Amino acid sequence: MIVFDLACVCGFTFEGWFQDRSDFESQQTASLLSCPHCGSREIRKILSPTHFQSSISEASYANKCSSDASVSPADAEKALATLQKFVEENFEDVGVDLAKESLKIHYGVAEPRNLRGVTTESEEKKLKEEGIKLLKIPMLLKSEKIN
Repeated sequence: MIVFDLACVCGFTFEGWFQDRSDFESQQTASLLSCPHCGSREIRKILSPTHFQSSISEASYANKCSSDASVSPADAEKALATLQKFVEENFEDVGVDLAKESLKIHYGVAEPRNLRGVTTESEEKKLKEEGIKLLKIPMLLKSEKIN
């Protein structure tokens, strides 16, 4: 499975789960994708934001990273594959119920546990308002993973 951030011409953004990139492309070509907000079929894929919180300021980080220090794409992919394996092994996949399950834990209705899944932009906003932090990470396709 692969998750893409999608945007509608009305400005609404949301996530879509697909078997692979070609599944997304074939659904888009066949006009099978529609906006959950307005129903429009004018949907496009957008860049997925990745957020990390660090105690290091941007200025000190910039000073530590010189222009000659670089990470190869292979090293970055290997690190991402390691992170994905950790998430898959240590987080419960609740799919589209991520916001609902996170709120249950937040309010003490459910036992605390590690969760992974997808949310809409409005669900992300609600979770943020409730003080629940999310971390979005890109996930590699199974065929792209490095073992």
